[in-house]
Amino acid sequence: MKPILEIENISKRFFINKEQQPYLSLRESITNTFKFKSGRKDDFWALKDITFNVEAGESLGIIGKNGAGKSTLLKILSKITPPTKGRIISRGRIASLLEVGTGFHPELSGRENIFMNGSILGMRKAEIIKNFDAIVDFSGVRQFIDTPLKHYSSGMQLRLAFAVAAFLENEILIIDEVLAVGDAEFQKKCMGKMKDINAKGDRTVLFVSHNIAAIQGMCNTALYLNSGEVHGYGDVKSITSQYVLNQKEGADNKNLESQCKNDRIKIRKILLNQGDGIADFSGSIYRSKAINVIFEVNVLVPGSYNLSVHFKTILNQMICNLYTPIYDLNEGKYSFKMVIPENFLNDEIYKMDLFLVDNASIPIELIRDVVSFEVIDDSERIWYGKFEGVIRPDLITFLKEES
Repeated sequence: MKPILEIENISKRFFINKEQQPYLSLRESITNTFKFKSGRKDDFWALKDITFNVEAGESLGIIGKNGAGKSTLLKILSKITPPTKGRIISRGRIASLLEVGTGFHPELSGRENIFMNGSILGMRKAEIIKNFDAIVDFSGVRQFIDTPLKHYSSGMQLRLAFAVAAFLENEILIIDEVLAVGDAEFQKKCMGKMKDINAKGDRTVLFVSHNIAAIQGMCNTALYLNSGEVHGYGDVKSITSQYVLNQKEGADNKNLESQCKNDRIKIRKILLNQGDGIADFSGSIYRSKAINVIFEVNVLVPGSYNLSVHFKTILNQMICNLYTPIYDLNEGKYSFKMVIPENFLNDEIYKMDLFLVDNASIPIELIRDVVSFEVIDDSERIWYGKFEGVIRPDLITFLKEES
């Protein structure tokens, strides 16, 4: 059987106008319309030779940093914008949910928008009528179904848009990160519906999210984009681990000693793991497990030393300042171990600055961003939105009601 989607050497170029426009009067603006324009433009390739296939019934998660080209790819697949090069072969009708209000007309009622969307997808009126009640019940807007969409809140529009995309029986469903803005109850319903779609296996889903736990829970394959290029495609566990590894710059252990400019104590290596052994980081960092950070140092001149660590978020928000006691160290190699408790951090990217301190008062070395890592929330969740806060310790427990 042929793939339901074949993407062959897709590239997308945008032009960036470098000419700064001064303030112009209306007459000057009209005059300039008819003039030859020779302003300098740079081209920017948002996608570069993207090639992959999607099988019928497959759930594909698309991951990558902001600006990687994920949304551009979805817009091309949804036929909102054409590719500059390459071609797409689609063997099914595509429904897409890219942003709130996409494909809806604000002057039409909810009922009219449902029928309009169904018609755009190539469905007969009888097919739309068959699913109409399910769409309305799922969206929860029955009371306002004959009200113009411009009077709907953004949440109501999102619920209706998802219901239309999910219940109209198109073969391919494309969903961007719009689900991240919904409330917990709505997300629970959406994820439940998507799991039902996956379980049936009769529809193909392309799902974009920054939430690795959601991708791993909803998809069986993943596509990793970086700077407009494919950096990985295959099993979801393998590709998401590759993505996290690339996000985690980690410690460049080959250059650590050379970064230390003092001649008394050097950082040899920094190790990061979630096991009992001391080993280099080689996989994802999960919230449910304790994190071990081992600092290996080489003392060249005996003295009284201690380590100080600034533990921060990727946005340089300070979480805490950690430090060791003062140790009288002779010449030789030593290790210090830092343990971050399980279920303590949020699903965030963290980093550390390391200070080597003489006699608890004189910093003799500072290495910024010496290690960084991303924590994945691997817990069972009904809501895939972003929890607030730089840490998320489990401090609340359930107490049984006493009889």
